[in-house]
Amino acid sequence: MRIGLMIEGQNDLTWERWLHIANLTERLGFASLFRSDHYFTGNRQLQSLETWLSFAAIAREPHSYRFGALVTPITFRRPVNDARMAAQVDLLSGGRFVMGLGAGWNEAEHRAYGIPFPPTKERFDRLDEAVRLMRALWTEQPASFEGRFYRLEEAGYKSQPAPGRPPLLIGGAGERRTLRIAAEHADEWNCVTVTEPEGYAHKVQVLERHCEDVGRDPSTIARSMMVFPIAGPNERTVSAIASKTMAHFSLDPEASPRVMVERMEGKGILSGTTGEVVEKLGKLAELGLEEMVLQHIDFDSDEGPEYFASEIAPQVADL
Repeated sequence: MRIGLMIEGQNDLTWERWLHIANLTERLGFASLFRSDHYFTGNRQLQSLETWLSFAAIAREPHSYRFGALVTPITFRRPVNDARMAAQVDLLSGGRFVMGLGAGWNEAEHRAYGIPFPPTKERFDRLDEAVRLMRALWTEQPASFEGRFYRLEEAGYKSQPAPGRPPLLIGGAGERRTLRIAAEHADEWNCVTVTEPEGYAHKVQVLERHCEDVGRDPSTIARSMMVFPIAGPNERTVSAIASKTMAHFSLDPEASPRVMVERMEGKGILSGTTGEVVEKLGKLAELGLEEMVLQHIDFDSDEGPEYFASEIAPQVADL
């Protein structure tokens, strides 16, 4: 199993921090570096870097890891713009970019910035169309597409990526639409909020049923997962990290950190001591998970990434 990093670029990320994390990812040997595409989440609007500019800033660096968005909401931009930027960043990086897409979810963010936020069904319909349009732009010359929401008419797109690139990642765990779209279109499915083996096994079964319906071999879809880690070498460290995490997210300071973590286990949290985390990752690897992407929130400290690179990654490399 591979280990990657993910950061929330809207949570007080600066250029200095971003460039440092990009270099840190390479130095520690992580397989990937992903970031969110948001203006803000929660109730606070902090320093935020524009996602696509941050990708361009690291694309020419001599790094080996893959990078991309987890994920870009289809509501933010016209898909033709996302497709063109993705192709050009992939070319600029020498074929290391991953195009992560989602339907969008944060209504408050859309409202604050005057971005239309269609009903759920329409957002997923748009996502499905956008994926088809992007594939057309990346593979056809000229490209034409006719959909309900988007269209192309002999678009003379010259900066096409290499064949089969960039890979398309669909993020999420919704069983009816997200996993269906992943089965039809994705090169990679990134599952979120499902860290318990039983829950993940169920999502895999749903994906495989969708693959059967559309006539696709499910083994052609790479499997990754994004989680929030609360882990350390011993219980004291785990509790300290849990307390710091609760403060970061403005959670109830009176609650027991360990109890709060246990309640959130299986809902996007991966917690425990080193041995416990390795055991959990082993169970997920048995179910076909290939890469675990760990969210890094303390931008001013390298302690978390260094721990995962030295203590966790070597123990799961052969899973």
